[in-house]
Amino acid sequence: MSCFPCFSSNDKKAAKRASSPWRHQPPASSNNKEPSNPATAPPSYPPAETHKSTKTPDKQTQNEATKKDGNGNIAAQTFTFRELATATKNFRQECLLGEGGFGRVYKGRLENGGQLAAIKQLDRNGLQGNKEFLVEVLMLSLLHHPNLVNLIGYCADGDQRLLVYEFMPRGSLEDHLLDIEPEQKTLGWFTRMKIATGAAKGLEYLHDKANPPVIYRDLKSSNILLDEEFNPKLSDFGLAKLGPVGDKQHVSSRVMGTYGYCAPEYARTGQLTLKSDVYSFGVVLLELITGRRAIDTTRPTEEQNLVSWAQPIFKDPNRYSDLADPLLQGDYPVRGLNQAVAVAAMCLQEEASVRPLMSDVVTALSFLSVAPTENGSCIPVSIESLPLDDDDNDDNDDKERRDEESSEERQRAVAEAIEWGSNTREEIKRSQG
Repeated sequence: MSCFPCFSSNDKKAAKRASSPWRHQPPASSNNKEPSNPATAPPSYPPAETHKSTKTPDKQTQNEATKKDGNGNIAAQTFTFRELATATKNFRQECLLGEGGFGRVYKGRLENGGQLAAIKQLDRNGLQGNKEFLVEVLMLSLLHHPNLVNLIGYCADGDQRLLVYEFMPRGSLEDHLLDIEPEQKTLGWFTRMKIATGAAKGLEYLHDKANPPVIYRDLKSSNILLDEEFNPKLSDFGLAKLGPVGDKQHVSSRVMGTYGYCAPEYARTGQLTLKSDVYSFGVVLLELITGRRAIDTTRPTEEQNLVSWAQPIFKDPNRYSDLADPLLQGDYPVRGLNQAVAVAAMCLQEEASVRPLMSDVVTALSFLSVAPTENGSCIPVSIESLPLDDDDNDDNDDKERRDEESSEERQRAVAEAIEWGSNTREEIKRSQG
């Protein structure tokens, strides 16, 4: 039973309605998000107030009002509505990149220097409200990392709310993994692992480097944007929330996000932790491995929920190859696949406390994205061969024993990957020193 009553999808086209705001597509409504309850802004930053003036205030007045709402912490560039209208040719259809529950995204060229930008015009009646707007501006003004999308600026003219981001030429991960056109080239294995590693680094920064930590809360393939070289960047921080500090183990919040990516304990209790993001990352990693959507109602009933379909395979290492995307046509390192599946399985543990930290995930994945050289110097360390069991008639005790052993093997695989990654990095440092 979904905790998101508004989610419905009857065919592949419906499943695409929540696709990336960065790709060219006809306008469509996004219906796989829970109706938004305003995200909680940082405690020291009161929410923005709605400006309902019938006149368009001048740029200086609006900028001062918005910065006052953010306690002066907003460092992004400010734009007038007229400037952004000019950049998008009056928001013409030809400039439209996509549309979702929050509003529309246009491709624009800014006047100063002619820089290309993605301009998100928030729907005043949409899912992203005034408080989410301020949260996103604040978060992206204060947080800077190569794997987070760069906020160029914003506009708060009258009741208009627009965000201006760096333009990501390759759109979203969803465009290249799940919404593939017949003639479109399939993402290769090492590119997929490169994207997974970059997304993990972005989350690691939010969890470990930001102070207080930030829970992203809406990780999904359509929110991972790609540059020309397929380097990933996390986007859309409207639902981001400050994580627990001090002795607190979680923060409480109304359940929000996207069905299929939401951690089970968060869906049940509304208690949000950093491990909620780890679960969502596990779903995205599983999408990268399988080429399947988190939720796909066009598949047979038992295969519609990706995680539920994959869980039995996690327990049988001999079947890990069944998870590989058929479009890869077997072009992947078998041990690399095993290691990636092991990491995904650990991230998708039902019990939040046993999921790994994002820093451990980064270490485990870091060298999976490096294609081997002719001398094999970049090939990751081998994972010990996982036990095979050909007896299909074992009793329940033996089945439980195998489940425990496979769980231990998954943990050992991740531990070996982490140790190998750390040792390799130390060797690189010593060789460069």
